[in-house]
Amino acid sequence: MLTELEKQIIKELQQGLPLVERPFLAIAQRLGLFEDELMTKINEMIGNGIIRRFGAALRHQELGYTANAMVVWDVPEERAASIGRLLAGLAEVTHCYQRPRRPGWSFNIFTVIHGQTRDQCEQLAAIMSEKIDVPNYKLLFSTTELKKSSMQYFVD
Repeated sequence: MLTELEKQIIKELQQGLPLVERPFLAIAQRLGLFEDELMTKINEMIGNGIIRRFGAALRHQELGYTANAMVVWDVPEERAASIGRLLAGLAEVTHCYQRPRRPGWSFNIFTVIHGQTRDQCEQLAAIMSEKIDVPNYKLLFSTTELKKSSMQYFVD
């Protein structure tokens, strides 16, 4: 059973971190805590499994990266794991998945990249292709962002 303080911390964290120099201090002040008290409590909640995942979700379009592309790669199966790790390790790649091939669809590795223009994404994909020595790929550009939200556990 969660304490009232734990519920309040989760309510604050699920809103996203405030864009200030010390976001945890701002949250702690709203909760009537010291910053180190809040950090201790968050770490306890992570340690005991109350909080299982804590991560950032960037809104690329709001940052000016309006060209978003899924780059699909036709990678030989024997190289898929190593190429996938290579691609996932690139700073430019925000998502990387291996998927089964489908009839009429030869691509098995899927990556997502972001740029300020379509040309920038195309250039980036060409550089990536050279790095991994995989010439068969396609860029699929998104036209609309449909969802970018996290689960809300406690709402008023």
